[in-house]
Amino acid sequence: MHVKTLAVKVLILVVVAAAIATAAATVVVVVVVVVVVVVVVVVVEVVVVAAAAQVVVVVVVVVVVVVVVVVEVVGVVVVVVVVVVVVVVVTTAAATPLVMFIIILSVVSFVLTV
Repeated sequence: MHVKTLAVKVLILVVVAAAIATAAATVVVVVVVVVVVVVVVVVVEVVVVAAAAQVVVVVVVVVVVVVVVVVEVVGVVVVVVVVVVVVVVVTTAAATPLVMFIIILSVVSFVLTV
């Protein structure tokens, strides 16, 4: 339960990062947002030592970078879809870290091919 709560909190950071990046749309702001979110995630990873939580943290870092890049390149609509999919997957009780990773990779590859 703690892992899912942690994941949801970090995903909120992802959404905020995407919103800020969209509003400002400058490379400097995107870099700053990514750095801030990654620092927060790394701190969380140090505090939370459960293996599953670490996997979620790593996946979320990847998602943050992808979200910010996609916001800059494609637009907000695709980002919203990606974030919704990730939230659904992470908050699904049956989802294992491996399943989450596979689904996120699938979404990312789809986004990159659009």
